[in-house]
Amino acid sequence: MDDFIATAEKKVLVEIVKLAQKRGMKGSKGDWKQFLASYDKKFGASLSDPGKRSIDVLTAFVRSFDKQDDLKLFAKVVQCNSNRQGVDQFLKNSLANESKEQKLVRVTLEHPQYPIDYSFPSHNQDWVITKLNKKSKDKSNAMLAVDCEMVLCKDGSEALVRVCVVDHNLEVKLDELVNPNKEVADYRTVITGMSAADLAGVTCTLADVQKSFKKLLSDGTILVGHSLNNDLQALKIDHIMVIDTAYVFRYQDGPISRKPSLNNLCKSVLGYEVRKKGSPHNCLDDACAAMKLVLAKVEREVGDTIPSVQEDVPDINTAKLLLHRIPRTVPSVELQNAIPGNFTLEVKKPSVKAKGDIYSAFAIFKNQQEAHQAYEKVQGSQEEDTSGRPQKLIEFKLSTGVVTNLYVRKMAHNGSSGQISSKRALEVVESTGANKKQKMGEKIEDETMADLDHCCDHLKEIERLKQEQEKLLKQCSDQLKDIEGLKQEIKNREYEISMLKKCQVPEGQEKKLYKKKDKKKRK
Repeated sequence: MDDFIATAEKKVLVEIVKLAQKRGMKGSKGDWKQFLASYDKKFGASLSDPGKRSIDVLTAFVRSFDKQDDLKLFAKVVQCNSNRQGVDQFLKNSLANESKEQKLVRVTLEHPQYPIDYSFPSHNQDWVITKLNKKSKDKSNAMLAVDCEMVLCKDGSEALVRVCVVDHNLEVKLDELVNPNKEVADYRTVITGMSAADLAGVTCTLADVQKSFKKLLSDGTILVGHSLNNDLQALKIDHIMVIDTAYVFRYQDGPISRKPSLNNLCKSVLGYEVRKKGSPHNCLDDACAAMKLVLAKVEREVGDTIPSVQEDVPDINTAKLLLHRIPRTVPSVELQNAIPGNFTLEVKKPSVKAKGDIYSAFAIFKNQQEAHQAYEKVQGSQEEDTSGRPQKLIEFKLSTGVVTNLYVRKMAHNGSSGQISSKRALEVVESTGANKKQKMGEKIEDETMADLDHCCDHLKEIERLKQEQEKLLKQCSDQLKDIEGLKQEIKNREYEISMLKKCQVPEGQEKKLYKKKDKKKRK
């Protein structure tokens, strides 16, 4: 670490200091501002922007930390920066000497969605960052394909429960069941094929899986997958050299942001379906399918585009009701009493666009019929959301006696039987690679629709504020006119007063005039 600090670029030191600020970290001389107050007698903490400080000051602050956990965190920042530099250098290199595998890595890294999808919280303690060997001239062409299955936990997070890895020969390198180490709210058996019985007695942890991956990826191995960012998020691994088949292939007449599903890719490129409709996922099958797609590009040089298709809404979506515009003051446990029926509650993390005083949640039923029955029993005013889907504004009483309101919305239009328009299929289902990872796809779809509702709220609020502003401006305009009128009246009064003063005879002159008149009378 000391060697790095001595040669570190300023932007890396600035990133470390900002991270320390954000986390409230303290070295031997306190936090950043406390350090500045003692280190810099001239400016002290008044100049606290790390970007405006010299390398010497930044270095001195970083050296004030000696705890191993802090140093490990800083080392992650260093490795992330090193990997970013390696990617930049990789993209600058000549295309002439690239292998076919490396070209597919380039396609993935240059995809416009890559910076968004592959932006991970890799500084967090339980994340692993693999090293990118920048010194090696000959980049590795070795490939491994991965696929994961996740379950929904009671704290609202997702946990890894199975991971499969195969090499380019489709030989299994890793196939592990993983203990989520959390209480599971929904095993999503219909999707994952997993149940509580499958995980009974499983001792393998996420940390164990990460150790295995560090060995597998130690030589700059390329990691392959479909919507691979979802798998890396579950594994909590930040790996740079990746090939994402959702980026490599695209629909021939669709936008680049519309990602084809793994099943459609296999039908169009490989001539078979990964799974029949309604069948659960199989990690091993999906990992093999992703590898076969890449090998088809490398060995047979198949094309990048496939015909567009229309897909159904996954049945799991229609077995839900969306509860949205819930006031933050309403505890999530109270939502169990908001609607009838037996369901699992999944509280959604607020999006960036969402208002801070409201949140959303999903009531997940066993099937579509139960979700429909619960919706019909809910008492409230019938409305439609911005996409024309039915929703109700309901009122219910909290355990404290306070009455509150929220919206309950269906996941599909009435009479759709689980179908959505081709537009929604294009925008939602395939743009997220839903058929490859329904659990991820449905999550993005639901959050997107929740965001649309929030945006609608924002627009209404903006319109209301505009109208209020117009009223205030009109009032101000009227008041300004009144003020101008009063000013003019004051000017007129001042003029009248000045004229009266001019007409008045001074008191001394008035006495003289009276004396003159008296003299004349006497004469």
